[in-house]
Amino acid sequence: MYHFVIVGVLVILMTILTYMGIDAVGLARHMNPVSASAQAVFVDQMWHWEIWVISFLFSLIVVPLVYSLIFFRQKKGEMKDGEHVEGNTQLEIAWTIMPLIIVVIFAYFGAYTLGEERRVDPNAMVINVKAQQFTWTFEYPQYGFFSSELHLPVDQQVVLKMESADVIHSFWVPEFRLKQDVVPGRTTEYRITPDLEGSYKVRCAELCGTSHAYMENPLVVTSQADYDAWVQEQIAIAAASKTPEGQGKVLATSNGCVGCHSADGTKLTGPTWFDLFGSEVPLADGTTTTADEAYLAESIKDPNVKVVEGFPANVMPAFSLTDEEISNIIAYIKTLK
Repeated sequence: MYHFVIVGVLVILMTILTYMGIDAVGLARHMNPVSASAQAVFVDQMWHWEIWVISFLFSLIVVPLVYSLIFFRQKKGEMKDGEHVEGNTQLEIAWTIMPLIIVVIFAYFGAYTLGEERRVDPNAMVINVKAQQFTWTFEYPQYGFFSSELHLPVDQQVVLKMESADVIHSFWVPEFRLKQDVVPGRTTEYRITPDLEGSYKVRCAELCGTSHAYMENPLVVTSQADYDAWVQEQIAIAAASKTPEGQGKVLATSNGCVGCHSADGTKLTGPTWFDLFGSEVPLADGTTTTADEAYLAESIKDPNVKVVEGFPANVMPAFSLTDEEISNIIAYIKTLK
């Protein structure tokens, strides 16, 4: 009994020290990155208690092992057999029932946390999200415009209704803690209540192709006043997009073109559109071609006919656009000088 008491006390001390060590490196309570949503609070609480259980289980294994090696090792000159132990029914019952109780408790905590994460606010704002290789597009149906950036007001629940245009993606903002798969042919929902203003990034957490690592778009959480001002600015931009080039810009955003083709010369998955029209384009087969209207239209309809040097084939999908829509996109490309 003496040894059981000593081991029990050491297990408790070791549990506390292990937790303190994990906490000291920022993995217990002070998780990185920062928590930026109301739902993240429940996830962090679950993680906090899981760290305590992990610390206890680690101590429950290591302490008896080390204690036995020190106090029950064979003494010098001792040749007799050790005590024969058949088993311990009470111990076996304990190590069966205790883990069962822990699992049931955490099952309850998990169900409670899931319920809090999915709690419905009837006044939640709805934003439509389209995922495609390799970008995100956000539609604000209440106001009638698209954006390549996700802007959210602080302290208001938002429902993201998400669809994929090609393969499985996964919507992930580390500061929000939650992830949600975006599956072709289905509409999945993601409820979140941002509670910390700042700039973050929407990432894809599902390997979706060769440029998966670059599938990230800006996310901005602002005050309600700043959000309303941004919305009015976007409405004004949308109203000004009645020209062919304006409509082309909207099409480029809503179809995810700007996720692979930059408008300012930045290198992305595909060739930049900046200063593209009228330039000489080197091709993968060693020839060059002029980026005129015929070339751009052909590249939109069948992007693998003429592959640009330095960029892989079979990355850009063929888009089903009307001739007028293609003409509008080309008109927009012409303005990028």
